[in-house]
Amino acid sequence: MITKLTLSAVLTVALSSATWSSPGFAQDPVAVDPDHHKVEFENAHVRVLRIDFPPGAMSVMHQHPCGVVIGLEDSTLVFHMPDGSEREAPINAREVRAVRPTTHQPENRSGKHAEVILVELKDGGC
Repeated sequence: MITKLTLSAVLTVALSSATWSSPGFAQDPVAVDPDHHKVEFENAHVRVLRIDFPPGAMSVMHQHPCGVVIGLEDSTLVFHMPDGSEREAPINAREVRAVRPTTHQPENRSGKHAEVILVELKDGGC
């Protein structure tokens, strides 16, 4: 027999799982797309990601905090936004750019490899 406490716990876990697996809920890119997002360095203040998209690759919806992106190759990704719109995101090799917090689903529609380093700021400063 399931007690009220146990039933409550089961419902909480089930609802939490449904929320985390929902396509509209943005998640950590390393957790949901480790094939394209690798942690190169992390401490209490920053997390450095190497983001690598071969031609035709597509990620899942995820989010990033404020940060700095560094282009390793000339490339353009298409960002699918939560509202259904799309935005092209070109970056040149050796270009350094500050980025605001974002939720997106990247896709490489080009025939060229896309690779960047993203330094995510954990302290919330933009």
